[in-house]
Amino acid sequence: MAERKPIESWLTDMDGVLMHEGIPVPGADAFIKKLRECERPFLVLTNNSIYTARDLHARLNRIGLDVPVENIWTSALATAKFLDDQHPGGSAYVIGEAGLTTALHDVGYVLTDTEPDFVILGETRTYSFEAMTKAVRLINNGARFIATNPDETGPSAEGALPATGAVAALITKATGKEPYFVGKPNPLMMRTGLNTIGAHSENSAMIGDRMDTDILAGLEAGMQTFLVLTGLTAKADIDRFPYRPTHVKDSIADVIDFV
Repeated sequence: MAERKPIESWLTDMDGVLMHEGIPVPGADAFIKKLRECERPFLVLTNNSIYTARDLHARLNRIGLDVPVENIWTSALATAKFLDDQHPGGSAYVIGEAGLTTALHDVGYVLTDTEPDFVILGETRTYSFEAMTKAVRLINNGARFIATNPDETGPSAEGALPATGAVAALITKATGKEPYFVGKPNPLMMRTGLNTIGAHSENSAMIGDRMDTDILAGLEAGMQTFLVLTGLTAKADIDRFPYRPTHVKDSIADVIDFV
């Protein structure tokens, strides 16, 4: 087996890795501090498209994690980058929150429900039957269907919530059209993220708590992968998957020495 190159750049998931239910995971602050002290290029990633990078910077800062705005990469930003590359200056009907609409505005997209080029589905806490009906009709009339991420459920204090993937399935059932999912595990999100920090996959690593999104995306993007056991995947779950992470660690605290 070819010897692995030293890790020079880092991508890490946020929920389940750096924080859990709004509380920082022990060692997360030290990990971020070491990345910054060593001047390692890094990104904190999230499939959640609700918040802008500025919002997330403020949320992380409140719990003691100092992550600059430019080091945050969301599925909303990845979706906007994808659309700007594929169809610059287009139009879209959007179901989503400020994180997604702001990202699209910033790349020059017009948000409209009149003959849009795309229907773009993102995360929101207020999915409406009216909005979903409009999306179905626009897709049936020729708009192309994009979704920020395939997550079917999201966490809340009360339990699981239906998320983008679940709503996308409803729209697909009504239209017969599958969306293109931009977020993890699509390696496109990882590669565009790497490009924003000038990094290369062969000497980069991805840290995550989910085998089916974080680890799969890192693997398919050609990076080393670290599975931490502070989120959704338990050690006993690993053997259920036909692929393995490069490293398995109890938490982010055990990754600090790799920086």
